[in-house]
Amino acid sequence: MQIIRDIATLRRAVAALKQGGKSVALVPTMGALHDGHLSLVRMGRRVADHVVASIFVNPTQFGPNEDFASYPRDEARDAALLVEEGVALLWAPDVGTMYPAGHSSRIEVAELGADYCGAARPGHFDGVATVVAKLFNQVRADIAIFGEKDWQQLAIIRRMARDLDFDLDILGAPIARDADGLALSSRNAYLSAEQRAAAAAFPAALKAAAAAIADGGDVGPALAQAEAAILAGGFDSVDYVALADADSLQRRTEFRPPARLLAAARIGKTRLIDNMPVG
Repeated sequence: MQIIRDIATLRRAVAALKQGGKSVALVPTMGALHDGHLSLVRMGRRVADHVVASIFVNPTQFGPNEDFASYPRDEARDAALLVEEGVALLWAPDVGTMYPAGHSSRIEVAELGADYCGAARPGHFDGVATVVAKLFNQVRADIAIFGEKDWQQLAIIRRMARDLDFDLDILGAPIARDADGLALSSRNAYLSAEQRAAAAAFPAALKAAAAAIADGGDVGPALAQAEAAILAGGFDSVDYVALADADSLQRRTEFRPPARLLAAARIGKTRLIDNMPVG
C-alpha cells in the first residue's frame, strides 16, 4: 500500500490505478479505525477495482470546546489495518497540505446542517463539506463511501455532490454495531466500562421507538418514550430524538416513508449519535 502526503504524487498514483479503465473507490476517514471503517473498505472492494482510503483529522469541523487535540491518532496501526484489507493507497496529508497559508474558501450547507448535530455544533457541517469537497477534487475517485451512522452527514454530502456537480457516486454503508447494538464509533473508546455497558440503552430505545412508529403509534409519545429510556439507561442528557424525512431531513410529526429516526445523547463527556430506518 502506498502512503502519499502530497497532491501531485497522489494524482499520479490515482491515474496509474485507473489505467485500463479501472475504477477507484474513496473511503474518507479521520483515522482511529475500527470495524465500522473497515466495513466501508470492504464495500469499496466489492464495488470498485481499487480502494483509496484517506486519514485526516479535520480541524475545521471541531468546535472550540471539542476534542480535536485529544482525538485518537495512530497512523501506523491504521495503516496496518488498511493493508490487511487490501487498500491500494492511503492519502494522509497534513494540515498545511489541506489548508495552505491563505486558505479562505469554504462550503456552507445551509438548511441541511442547521438542525440536529448542526444545532449543537455550529459550523461543523460546513467544515465537513469543505474537507470532503477537497478530498473529492484531490482523489478524483469514481465512488465515495460513507457510513450511515452519521445520516445527517451522508445526506449533506449527497446534496453537496449533486449541487456542485461532482462526477462520482456516493454510497452509504450500513451501520456496523457491536453485539449489544451500540453503533461502532471512534468515540466509544472514551467510555469507561460502566458507561460502555450503559450505552446499550441508546440503540435499544431507538429500536423500540422505530418499531412503535412503524406499527402506527403516535410519533410524539414514541419519541418521548425513547428519550426517557435513554436517560433511564444511564445517559446524562439527550440532545435530540427526532423523526425525519430520510432525504430532506425535515422533522416529521407523522410517519411517511422514507423516514429515519435520528438521535444524539451524552454519557459522561462523550457524545454519541445513532439513527435507524423506520418502516
